Amino acid sequence: MIFVDTSALYARLDRDDRYHREAVATLARLAGGEALFTHNYVVVESVALVRGRLGVEAARTLLNDLLAPVEVVWVDRSAHEAAVAAFLAAQGRVSLVDCASFEVMRRAGIDTAFAFDADFARHGFRTVP
Repeated sequence: MIFVDTSALYARLDRDDRYHREAVATLARLAGGEALFTHNYVVVESVALVRGRLGVEAARTLLNDLLAPVEVVWVDRSAHEAAVAAFLAAQGRVSLVDCASFEVMRRAGIDTAFAFDADFARHGFRTVP
């Protein structure tokens, strides 16, 4: 199972993103055989970013097409509280959404993320591509 981060979703949609080609190729490869998952905070963050930078049609594509093969899990209260504690301890060096991602991944026993965000590697996760 591979976690899907906002950085990968955005790069896949934005043709001008420096990681766009890698994101397209990686998602095509992963969607063919790997179980993909993310959480609801990433969906909210991604929609806000995509809508703000690329427009509502790109946000629609994200929600209807790009996230279709991705299982979306919900951040529960205890994961949220752990993420908030980690965020506050990090003193702003990592986002609350990333802290939630790390917590969700650890609880699910997932060590790999489809991400272009270096914070995943800094927090002990493997990234693809």
